[in-house]
Amino acid sequence: MADEDIRRLRQAILDYSDWLGTTKKSKKSKLRCASILSDFLIFAINQDVAWKNMFTFDTFRVFRKHFVGVKGVGSDLICFSKYLYEEGRISEPIKLPNFQVNLPDIYEQYLRYLQQEKAVSKIYINSARRVLVSLNVYFERHNIALSDLEIQHIDGFLAEFNKPFSTATRRIYRGKIRGFLKYLHNKKVLDKDLGDLLVGPRIFNQITPPRFLRHQEVKKFFSTFTLDTPSQIRTYAMALLAYSLGMRPAEIKNATLNDISFQRAEITIPKRKMSGPVVMPVPENTLKAVAAYVHKIRPEVHYREVFLTLQKPYRPISINVVNHHISKIMKEAGLSSSAYWLRHTYAQSLLHIGRSIYDIKEMMGHGNIRSTQRYLHIHTELMRKVLFDETF
Repeated sequence: MADEDIRRLRQAILDYSDWLGTTKKSKKSKLRCASILSDFLIFAINQDVAWKNMFTFDTFRVFRKHFVGVKGVGSDLICFSKYLYEEGRISEPIKLPNFQVNLPDIYEQYLRYLQQEKAVSKIYINSARRVLVSLNVYFERHNIALSDLEIQHIDGFLAEFNKPFSTATRRIYRGKIRGFLKYLHNKKVLDKDLGDLLVGPRIFNQITPPRFLRHQEVKKFFSTFTLDTPSQIRTYAMALLAYSLGMRPAEIKNATLNDISFQRAEITIPKRKMSGPVVMPVPENTLKAVAAYVHKIRPEVHYREVFLTLQKPYRPISINVVNHHISKIMKEAGLSSSAYWLRHTYAQSLLHIGRSIYDIKEMMGHGNIRSTQRYLHIHTELMRKVLFDETF
């Protein structure tokens, strides 16, 4: 193993550890991952594995055999390889053989519908498949035909299936099943829409209001940019889109050159989270930042996405890249905040200039007015804190 390969792997592990620090993973899982990657570095040196062969399935299989029974060995190494792929450091992440379980036709039709009509991600489809495989096994074990399905059958399955999962994970899987039930109703397999009956337990605790940056923190954040590297120029453009337009990381990642009109100073967001397309005016400084990135940094490739990786092979960035690089600048500015705080700050600015809650709902792309009302809660608390020196 060449010294350059050792140095490259060591630096990659350090960068990945920094990135993990910006995520919401628990301290325990971060420490476990650091331990596993340290073992992987030692393994690669001892086995004399070259960089080009480090993230293949064969290397993955041999490494995992050395640590049979150690929790997280496989998943942490795969996540590490995905991070390197998204950063453009390797040509492809570790790919496991596809031991896919084939489901009955109606299930497979639903998964194809998700892919072709809903255009959801492969990760979402794989997650939905895992849930539906377990659901089908449960139905077969209890001799339950889809045409005879009742909500109590779904409740029985979830009571058994959900035991090892957290509240948040249970909510995600419940949503996957709800979508399948609605599909069955639309296809006339079910006489009634059981999806509407599938609800989780009520949560009575107060939802945490969105967090945002104060005026001085915004100035401190943007003054941290030096704009002397391609990464800084790209991150600056992404940060301004989040701050001045309230764009989500996913919307920034999906923005294409076709969506931006530099002549009209407008950007089209084809599909917001819970609503249709929207056209928004782009402030001059944001437009200039995006133009500087496009004309000076962005490689000329066939992709139409605005933001691409900085190293070959060039390709569209992931949501993680957006979050990571914006959070990295915030950390350098001494702010304990994330990329989403810029979007929340945008909403707070709209409140400050007197926009109505209905205007803000449309500009934020909320599907439900209750999502927007959380920002009113912030505004009231901030006002009381300033006027009456109250704390919460």
